[in-house]
Amino acid sequence: MIDVKDIHKSFGKLKVLKGIDLHIDKGEVVSIVGPSGAGKTTLLQIMGTLDKADSGKILINGVDVGSMSSNKLADFRNRNIGFIFQFHQLLPEFTAEENILIPALIAGTKKSEAKKRAQELLSFLNLSDRAHHKPAELSGGEKQRIAVARALINNPAVVFADEPSGSLDSQNKKELHQLFFDLREKYGQTFVIVTHDEELSKITDRTIHIADGIISSHDINE
Repeated sequence: MIDVKDIHKSFGKLKVLKGIDLHIDKGEVVSIVGPSGAGKTTLLQIMGTLDKADSGKILINGVDVGSMSSNKLADFRNRNIGFIFQFHQLLPEFTAEENILIPALIAGTKKSEAKKRAQELLSFLNLSDRAHHKPAELSGGEKQRIAVARALINNPAVVFADEPSGSLDSQNKKELHQLFFDLREKYGQTFVIVTHDEELSKITDRTIHIADGIISSHDINE
């Protein structure tokens, strides 16, 4: 599913990633943990094609994303990758449903088909009654679930999440964490999650520990 091969990344003289090798299977829910500054988010952004490595390769479903032109890469990202961020990044002027629709419309999906998919996701997330509310009218947990729906609208092969529960209270955290597994069961997505949340990292299929720009250990969680 995802193959990371000898990834190096520096910012000026600071070496952030020092040769990362990693394989993630289809349908895995994997957490990436480590101290601040270890390179977790940088690795996630490179795997998600939001940033480029200085050297090494990223293959997603066998596609070498580093060899693509910027236009082809943008199209590949839109169709194959979903993103969930800590602070949801919803556009305040649009309703929940409209925020969810944006990636599908960018991909050229017919509006009627995109709306049907958005309504299916809203129903699955128990948010149908919030579809026409703007972000300012939603709770923190609702905003993050809308962000999850937006990440899933194009049925991506993989979803990358960066501290997705970092801004939520304990109850909303538990609900969001369980949601990743419910979504994997229903839609078959692969999830790669950067987190400081120990409760989340312990329930993922595998925990990858990063320290000083290298993978220090893997834990297979029971």
